[in-house]
Amino acid sequence: MPELNSSFHLRMFRKQQVMDSLPARIFRAIRDEIKHKNIYGLHWGDPDVAPPLKFIKEQYVLPFVDENQQALEIGPGGGRWTRYLLGFKKLYLVDYHAEILTELKKNFDLPEMVFIKNNGADFPSVPEKSIDFLFSFGTFVHLELHLIEAYLENMKAVLRPGANVVIQYSDMTKIMAQKTAGFVDNDPARMRRMVGAVGYSLVAEDLTTLWHSSLIHFRA
Repeated sequence: MPELNSSFHLRMFRKQQVMDSLPARIFRAIRDEIKHKNIYGLHWGDPDVAPPLKFIKEQYVLPFVDENQQALEIGPGGGRWTRYLLGFKKLYLVDYHAEILTELKKNFDLPEMVFIKNNGADFPSVPEKSIDFLFSFGTFVHLELHLIEAYLENMKAVLRPGANVVIQYSDMTKIMAQKTAGFVDNDPARMRRMVGAVGYSLVAEDLTTLWHSSLIHFRA
């Protein structure tokens, strides 16, 4: 039995508050609704099941979901990560391939979702200074550095001051990245340099969770 001055019960209470929050309840409802859908991208790992992806979901996605804010996902695929972002007031889904957006709509087509086909590194029809959280997983690992630089530059127009950005990218310092077809020649030093060159503030880097890539978290 914990002592009276122990923080055990407060931790339990706060955890329950998080579990009962509106974004958490929305996420659970959506998860139950789509549990049996064949979502394109899950063959690369389910963030509900695979430990590294589950860690990323809990550390770099769910804490930012806010029903009063707006988010943008680059390269959503079939919705593998999109399903965790549906608690936002508005969610922009941006992809170069119209076919991918069509596939995404098969699983999710909600009023708060805006599907946008871009021209490679731009954000057509996304209002200026409107995005509070930007996320991308499974896309920047395949982008050449000049496209990454273009994306980072173009993000500035749509991000609110202080907006959070989380991006997965190819990390060629790792053997598995070198052996993964389609991964570009990138690494933490170059990614950090590109982010800094645009004027963003580095918040955190995750260089160990994934075996072929890394994550960078920065703010506008």
